[in-house]
Amino acid sequence: MNSQSQSHAGMALLLAMTMALGPLALDTYLPAFPAMAESLAVNVHDISLSISIYVFVLAFGQLIAGPLSDRFGRAWVMLLGLAIFAAASVLISQVQSLEWLLLLRCAQAFGGGWATVCVPALVRDRLSGNEAARFFSLIGMIMILAPAIAPSLGSAILLQWEWPAIFLFLGGYGLLMVLLLKTTLFRQPHQQAAYDSQISVRQRYAAVFATRPALRFMFLQTLSFAVMLLFITHSAFIYQTHFGADTTQFALLFGANIILMLLVNVANRMLLKHFPSRRILRWSVTMQAVGILLLIAVMNLLPDLWLFLPAMMITVGAMGAITPNTQACFMEYFSQHGGTASALLGATQFSIAGAISAASALLPESVMAIIVVQAVCSLLCLILIWVPAEVSLYRDESSPAVG
Repeated sequence: MNSQSQSHAGMALLLAMTMALGPLALDTYLPAFPAMAESLAVNVHDISLSISIYVFVLAFGQLIAGPLSDRFGRAWVMLLGLAIFAAASVLISQVQSLEWLLLLRCAQAFGGGWATVCVPALVRDRLSGNEAARFFSLIGMIMILAPAIAPSLGSAILLQWEWPAIFLFLGGYGLLMVLLLKTTLFRQPHQQAAYDSQISVRQRYAAVFATRPALRFMFLQTLSFAVMLLFITHSAFIYQTHFGADTTQFALLFGANIILMLLVNVANRMLLKHFPSRRILRWSVTMQAVGILLLIAVMNLLPDLWLFLPAMMITVGAMGAITPNTQACFMEYFSQHGGTASALLGATQFSIAGAISAASALLPESVMAIIVVQAVCSLLCLILIWVPAEVSLYRDESSPAVG
């Protein structure tokens, strides 16, 4: 491995660990839902609101931090965000009511948004084209391990301590990332494009919105993420309540969905050597739709856990290729305003997907109802990626990142 490859691998690891804040904050405490509900004298359905709230506020934090990172640099925005995340995590471990849990999850998400919004911008600062697509895939391959191990990690913590220990762990993780980033990636500041003080935040967002070819990828990312977030939000109900799995079994079942995501991500990196990312994106969006069709068939014909599991694995696993290719296709359009573009992508993704997830709490407690909402999101993804648009809405087909 040459020095450039080693440098890329090290940078990818650090950025992946930063991006892992999201899945760790969303998934580590899933096995603790029953214990938290009992401790706070509410039901599990109420605790699940903390997932939707986290995702929604994460989007708001990104909208603020993105333009700030374009003006003042990525380093201080990321480090301050991590510090806020860590402090809020520690405070959550002391809550005695649902209201304080939800309030502090807002603060935790706000800091998490500041930290993670800079990651795609940092990649775009340094790379472009298919190289950026492969780098996003490398980050994805590393950070996929976070949701894979997060529920198991939460279960392991619960075997030794009470649920507050999970949030103490998250606080420690945030502080560790401050130390690692400060002493490695941000030890010597990377040269950024000069900021034009005459360009306002509104003008920066207007410039991103005006880049119409990129918007299709933004909404595609949002809706495909909603498919996965619906599963995450209701996974405890699906596996523990509906199918009767215990805490340990739930962690294994949840992790199985992530295993295929990792394999798909590895396959994506190999395919990017031979095919443009838009073509791979079409295949992976179709793969997700096939998984949902299988879920519908299983629930209507033979609702058995061991038939349901592989269908959900396909549905969630497709994200291993959807996410890195969508990010690369979108960010390719923004050699300038990278932080603002990243903020809009993340904010749109998390706010709309979070709203869909929150609204799903109003559904009847039925696995089929959840799958129907996933199917609607998946259908819209198929339309976005397969239905031809006007030529003026697309970048040249020869573009290596867009294909």
